[in-house]
Amino acid sequence: MLIRHKNKQGIKPSEITPEADFLNRREFIKQSGLFATALCTSSLLSSPASASSEYANDFSDVIKTPYGQGEKLNSFRDATTYNNFYEFGTSKTDPFENAQDFVTDPWSVEITGEAAKTGTYHLEDILGKVQLEERIYRFRCVEGWSMVVPWTGFSLADLLKRFEPNSRAKYVAFETLYDPQQMPGQKRRVLDWPYREGLRMDEAMNPLSFMAVGLYGHEMPNQNGAPIRLLVPWKYGFKSIKSIVKISFTEQQPVSTWNVSAPHEYGFYSNVNPDVDHPRWSQATERRLGANFWEPKIDTQLFNGYAEQVAHLYKGMDLKKYF
Repeated sequence: MLIRHKNKQGIKPSEITPEADFLNRREFIKQSGLFATALCTSSLLSSPASASSEYANDFSDVIKTPYGQGEKLNSFRDATTYNNFYEFGTSKTDPFENAQDFVTDPWSVEITGEAAKTGTYHLEDILGKVQLEERIYRFRCVEGWSMVVPWTGFSLADLLKRFEPNSRAKYVAFETLYDPQQMPGQKRRVLDWPYREGLRMDEAMNPLSFMAVGLYGHEMPNQNGAPIRLLVPWKYGFKSIKSIVKISFTEQQPVSTWNVSAPHEYGFYSNVNPDVDHPRWSQATERRLGANFWEPKIDTQLFNGYAEQVAHLYKGMDLKKYF
């Protein structure tokens, strides 16, 4: 990757889960016939825990923000071994297993469309001009699971302003790398590759919209969208596109991969809304990764609990029509 800092704090051996224990746990699940169930609930044999004391900070000069302070974090293991990243496979464990050799350095992002400063920018140049922050965000997947993770990154609005979008820029479109040799999931036509997403300009410029390059104080793991990904915490997880190689300013609503694939199931906006069910799942409740089966589910909050910051963006809109 592109951000190299020495570990200033160090990690005590006693604080690290032995690799053999982790692998033996997975083998036990497989042999016991519970593997499919475990895929739906992640770390059932362990409780969510704060990762701040388990994983030292690899970044320097990161601002600790008030976002999410006081919330109980999921474990680093939950966040990095249970993922949706179809470029590496459709199983929740496929990204962890198939993305380890994914090459993310060097990396460039192409800027196109309705802006004064278009072109191709090396990620080193982008990161050299931003102030990194840590934000703890809730993350809600459309299938009904959720987690709380500390992300390292910078404001999407600050990045977009640098390219000087013009008055015709009504939307921002994003595109993931297309490389079937590195991303084996792209060899299957489960989706129309490359993966694409988009936001309305006012959504993109909202202070919550965030470009992440790390989590838990570490550089972004490949399976989580390295080296750079989007986070839109009031929307379902598939809107937070990973491994971005292209950003375009457009006048027309851009393509959203899941919206094209199944428009009756995945709307362009995809705001978290407990009153609008997915055709195959209720969205009224969610289960936090790491929770035991006997623990009650959590009531899902409108806009994933960020209504105070984003509800004004949708004033007067029929949220059941524009889901």
